[in-house]
Amino acid sequence: MTLPRIQILALGGTIATSPDASGAMQMGLGADDLVAAVPLLATLADIRAETVSRVGSHSLSFDQMHALAAKIMGLDVDGVIVTQGTDTLEETSFLLDLLVERDIPVIVTAAMRNPALTSPDGPGNLLAAVRVACDPWVKAHARSLGVVAVMLDEIYAAADVLKIHPTRLNAFASPQTGPLAALVEDRVVPLSLPVRAPVEAARKRLTAAEGREQPVALLWLGLDEPGYILEAMVDHRDQLGYRGVVVGAMGGGHVPERVASLVGQLSEIIPTVVSPRAGGGPLLRQTYGGPSSEIALRKAGLIFGGRLNPLKARVLLQACLRAGLDRTAIAEIFETFG
Repeated sequence: MTLPRIQILALGGTIATSPDASGAMQMGLGADDLVAAVPLLATLADIRAETVSRVGSHSLSFDQMHALAAKIMGLDVDGVIVTQGTDTLEETSFLLDLLVERDIPVIVTAAMRNPALTSPDGPGNLLAAVRVACDPWVKAHARSLGVVAVMLDEIYAAADVLKIHPTRLNAFASPQTGPLAALVEDRVVPLSLPVRAPVEAARKRLTAAEGREQPVALLWLGLDEPGYILEAMVDHRDQLGYRGVVVGAMGGGHVPERVASLVGQLSEIIPTVVSPRAGGGPLLRQTYGGPSSEIALRKAGLIFGGRLNPLKARVLLQACLRAGLDRTAIAEIFETFG
């Protein structure tokens, strides 16, 4: 029986580290090293391994991820697995989901424990990812699933997965929806299919997303925020180089009253998205009144991010700006996320 052709693209991250002379972990392992650590892979698939980069995911760029998406689109294989660091996995997987449209499984995986620790999870996560890529249910529903993350024997939709702890082994979850499937023994047990309409609607309008870098500021609002950065962006003629802003707002879409006018002024200058700092939406639309409420902010022209948390809203806004979309088109895309 012919084994499925699975391409592993290694970017670096904890899964690919090794200790230096001082014992500190450094990027050193490549794709071949990751595959060699899991001999069982050869019994499951025809593995092709390529080292794309050797960097921590905290240092990945939008340009790198756009190039990776283009690479995945051109591969003649039955499944693709991206290995990387966990620091930005919730962002990179969502960007790949917005840019990659394939009828094959596309999976992102990583490790929380480095290879020098007892019971590192990297080999197990890679084995799980390959099992997922080869699974009949996953292959049959590849387009419906989109890009997924596989961590600790659970499968998560890229649009929903979050890193909820900096160090724990079970650092990933989808608080709004739960996992799509779980691995039990050597089986994939399906649990649900994701709501794909928002991502698919966005992807159709991001076909020209190969433009130049479009920096997006992320401003997380807290108790009694004075708004000095907002004020500087409003007053500075080129908004300090940023082309868009995501505001991590309170509650169902609120900001402190002392900065409400600044947020409104900024939204008149560049696309400004309100996203829930609580970790996910959907946001309110018409419950609270007052100058800093969701009703006032929507009337002032701010774009509401729906159920997307600030990190994912920033990814989507950057992709929209890179595709050259205007504010109206951007607002229409975000509206589909609730």
